[in-house]
Amino acid sequence: MAAKKITFWLIALIVFVLDRLSKFWIVSNVPFGSSIDFSFLSITYILNAGTLFGMFKHAALFFLIFSLVVIVFLVLKFDSFDLRIQPFLGLVLGGALGNVVDRLLYGAVVDFIDVHFWPVFNVADAALSVAVVLILVFELFFNQEPKKYQKHKRNI
Repeated sequence: MAAKKITFWLIALIVFVLDRLSKFWIVSNVPFGSSIDFSFLSITYILNAGTLFGMFKHAALFFLIFSLVVIVFLVLKFDSFDLRIQPFLGLVLGGALGNVVDRLLYGAVVDFIDVHFWPVFNVADAALSVAVVLILVFELFFNQEPKKYQKHKRNI
């Protein structure tokens, strides 16, 4: 049982460390606004003051506070969630922590993965997106617990 709980923390730590290391390398080695092109993607160093797709750039403080609330909530309540989704919540925690550090250091999030058909993103963004998809798939297809508010059929 304890090993399954450690998975939450381990995944969060791995995502956070990969995110921080990749962003450190980008900031140290790629000039701001420039790109290094590969055949299927580019490394493009930008700062994103907003959120998904660069929207809501003027709400940076709101997203910082919202992210901090999510982090505190996950740290305090992760144990109350189904063990099967705790790894997905670890992705959320690691991603949220990575982007919060950016917002505190730079006032914006360092983005650098450019796949040419999608807005530029980072490791934390990828972890958050994957977590949302996995949680939705789990809830829709694998969570077979009875729903609290389902009407019960009467036996006549």
